[in-house]
Amino acid sequence: MFNRLGLIGCGLMGGSLALAMQRARLVRHVTAYSPGAHTLQMARQAGVIHAAAHSAAEAVQHADLVVIAVPVAAIGGVLQEIAGALPDQAIVMDVGSTKQNVIDAARTALGTRVGQFVPAHPIAGKEVAGVAHADADLYRGKQVILTPDRNTRIGALQQVTALWEALGCRVQIMRAQAHDAAFAAISHLPHLTAFALMHSLLNQNDAADILALGGSGFRDFSRIAASDAEMWRDIFLCNREEVLQQTDWLVDALHAFARAIEDNDGPRLQAMIAEA
Repeated sequence: MFNRLGLIGCGLMGGSLALAMQRARLVRHVTAYSPGAHTLQMARQAGVIHAAAHSAAEAVQHADLVVIAVPVAAIGGVLQEIAGALPDQAIVMDVGSTKQNVIDAARTALGTRVGQFVPAHPIAGKEVAGVAHADADLYRGKQVILTPDRNTRIGALQQVTALWEALGCRVQIMRAQAHDAAFAAISHLPHLTAFALMHSLLNQNDAADILALGGSGFRDFSRIAASDAEMWRDIFLCNREEVLQQTDWLVDALHAFARAIEDNDGPRLQAMIAEA
């Protein structure tokens, strides 16, 4: 049980976590900061938070758990802003989709207090953003990856593990570099592919007519192209090298399929499809 949660970023991810923790009676009070006053007002009216702060530093005062739920490129700035106000025993956790850049930012911002920081990536989300879509069940049954730094306190890691498990999550610990490489392949590249597919269609002359013919298969494939633009911009840039490597491999695979079709090579094409 945490007495006070300081939540920085009151959108889908942070709002859902606040709701889940309250329902599970894992926190008594939630104070949040978000740049948009309207967001905080909505969150308070919906019971997601108890109080709104005027700054990130104010939100973490007296907190024993701090959750940073902002786009990954903004996490470093938040850590710098809260470093001076952070209570000595508070645990700090993010929920970002890239990890090595976040750990590097934490080392810079927190210095000798980086041991209070536990990097986390809950494998959950929706193609819609904002606190209006916060869902207490968002994380239930989902996997959460923790990528502790070499300086992360054992006690902090244990408490964060217990928190996610109490919310019905399966917790796995990985090295940050291995995490970033794996998720470039199974998460970042699929999103990039969906965005690219939509661009390829929208740039055709009869785009509206073509899209009107889309069925359930197309909807399944393109659904994640509706994901938050700011968040995914940051993910691609913060995991740049791994995403570019995966993109190269995808382009090679597309060329291989294209060559089989161009050569009218039915057996090869069928074998490649069967392997997939």
